[in-house]
Amino acid sequence: MSAMTSDADTLPLTGLRVLEFGQFIAAPAAGQTLADLGADVVKVEPPGGDAARQVGWSRDEFGPMFSAYNRGKRSVVLDLRTEAGRAQALQLALQADVLIHNMRPGAMDKAGLGAGVLRSLSSRLVYGQVSGFGQEGEDGRRPGFDIAAQAESGMMSLNGAADGEPTRLGFTAVDVMASHALCSGVLAALVRRGSTGAGAQIDVSLIDVAVEALANAWAEYRLTGHMPLRCGNGQPHAAPAADLVETADGLVVVSAYTQAHFARLCEALGQPQLASDPRFATNAARVANRAALRAALAEGIGHLDSAAVGRLLTEAGVVVGAVRTMAEVRAGHGGVASDLFVPVDRPNGPPMALPGLPFRMDGQARRGGALPGVGEHTDAVLSHWGASN
Repeated sequence: MSAMTSDADTLPLTGLRVLEFGQFIAAPAAGQTLADLGADVVKVEPPGGDAARQVGWSRDEFGPMFSAYNRGKRSVVLDLRTEAGRAQALQLALQADVLIHNMRPGAMDKAGLGAGVLRSLSSRLVYGQVSGFGQEGEDGRRPGFDIAAQAESGMMSLNGAADGEPTRLGFTAVDVMASHALCSGVLAALVRRGSTGAGAQIDVSLIDVAVEALANAWAEYRLTGHMPLRCGNGQPHAAPAADLVETADGLVVVSAYTQAHFARLCEALGQPQLASDPRFATNAARVANRAALRAALAEGIGHLDSAAVGRLLTEAGVVVGAVRTMAEVRAGHGGVASDLFVPVDRPNGPPMALPGLPFRMDGQARRGGALPGVGEHTDAVLSHWGASN
């Protein structure tokens, strides 16, 4: 690997101008990724700022949701309810290479900033938008949050205990995946623009992202005709597969459902006879006797701490993972990159260490950045981008 460098001039999107009309997560997270890759990302906020600044937070304007997805940007305040604000937004948009937003369908058109208008004025513009349920039709008019997409995609129906209620994932998975989809579309459009000179319109919806994420469950449903059902920890048709097993100091997940892997697991536990036990001799038998299987595994490893179990089963070539809290996750440990956490500067407090890009290109250092105050860069951006009047 080449030596790490932080030279911004070598970042792939250096010189690219991105205008973000983002709120909450999907578009802001995409904007942050583009900033991490070197783009000059200008976040247009309404008077008072992005509502995410104070979601579940009242100490200042840099709450957890805003802090997670807005480092390395510049903030401009424009009131799109006024003619002057809309005119300045239009001038900024015409100077941009990329515009992204997650406003409700129709809101950008109402402000004179819809895809049709802007692309007719700037043929090279890459215009990316995220909605809850698409841009058209009755569903397109619905407000769309992550939780609604989790519910209506079938995602919640697969998550939770078999005898419990459908359960949401413990974080905004669909919003985050939508930001990745938006970035993929924008980057693909920029590659095409490099050869054709033409921009593009990228449409992402939370519901499509959530449904696509269940592709494996859809394939199972199409091939078997049986509705996939939630079953808590473990997989419904394989065992042990993501099964929780108690250790002396916590829990681990174990996956060894092929015959070869299960035999290795039994050998590592010093119980090779389990591999030929009629209750566990085949995958189907192990699924049918999952409770007895977990009890047998707990008997084999319950006297060891999670770290020791990890070493034992890793040496045997068996997939194992300790169940950790966020307080136990540390850079440079357990496979987490030593530089994954980057400094995020806050105007009124010490820097925070938050996760940066989950990849590195040519060994280049991951970038931190400062969080912008509401409208902190309005005058500078309007002047630099030629939209001050």
